[in-house]
Amino acid sequence: MTTTTSPSLAIAATGLRKAYGDKTVLDGIDLAVPAGTVFSLLGPNGAGKTTTVKILSTLIGADAGDLHVGGHDLAVDPQAVRAAIGVTGQFSAVDGLITGEENMLLMADLHHLNRREGRRVAAELLERFDLVDAAKKPAASYSGGMRRRLDLAMTLVGDPRIIFLDEPTTGLDPRSRHNMWAIIRELVTGGVTVFLTTQYLEEADELADRIAVLNDGRVAAEGSADELKRLIPGGHVRLRFADPAAYQSAALALREVTRDNEALSLRIPSDGSQRELRSLLDWLDAAGIEADELTVHTPDLDDVFFALTGGSTVPNHPTEAVR
Repeated sequence: MTTTTSPSLAIAATGLRKAYGDKTVLDGIDLAVPAGTVFSLLGPNGAGKTTTVKILSTLIGADAGDLHVGGHDLAVDPQAVRAAIGVTGQFSAVDGLITGEENMLLMADLHHLNRREGRRVAAELLERFDLVDAAKKPAASYSGGMRRRLDLAMTLVGDPRIIFLDEPTTGLDPRSRHNMWAIIRELVTGGVTVFLTTQYLEEADELADRIAVLNDGRVAAEGSADELKRLIPGGHVRLRFADPAAYQSAALALREVTRDNEALSLRIPSDGSQRELRSLLDWLDAAGIEADELTVHTPDLDDVFFALTGGSTVPNHPTEAVR
């Protein structure tokens, strides 16, 4: 894949390499992230997701690669990159010994906002993230979800147009995770670009416009969630009939079907594409056969993950981790 420094790309990386001693973590990966989208990086433990975030956010250097973030060359102007981005890691930067408001004001000072502007921005963000009632309380008393919201609010003090979220919902309960998803969607609606690494496949499926799967230091596949799911065999269409005669007619006429005579249902291999579904519906209509129910089954991201990473551990439950 070839990347460019087009203004429409918030992040462009070509040939990104990083090794620690004789351990190659990133082996020449290419990434292209359009502005105003969510791009998710998935991969097994040690695949290089956090290393990628650290490089693109200027925290560590790359061994090789042509890297641009926010239109700035990382090798030439890392300070301009830092001014354009925000980073929220899997470990909160919140200081638990001071209040939520004091955390926000401290961040405003770091961004060189004057006292009046800093208080205005802090107040707006505390309200936006539903933290006004807790603003005067020590952050140590916050729940996990509140701390994550405060962490992200602190990241937004500098009004970054590109945000790196490195496993932002790790350890949160389902309600808090869904609240964070809503915040991320709101940010993107406002034109912010989000580069997301996550241990939750469901999270990538819900949020990401495009997903790249890292394995052995390389991008094993990239595309939308639906595109990735279609790479994996096992997708099918299930037709269910109320009329036994219609069921028999369809079973005899259609090829490569798996029959369930008791349920009067047929399973037909399919990638779930609109073209295939339209063709099947047109055939049923032309043959005068009416199916009472049509359902499409496609592999999920768990299946994709297994197939692309050679059976690396994948969560069966949202509280189990893949990194």
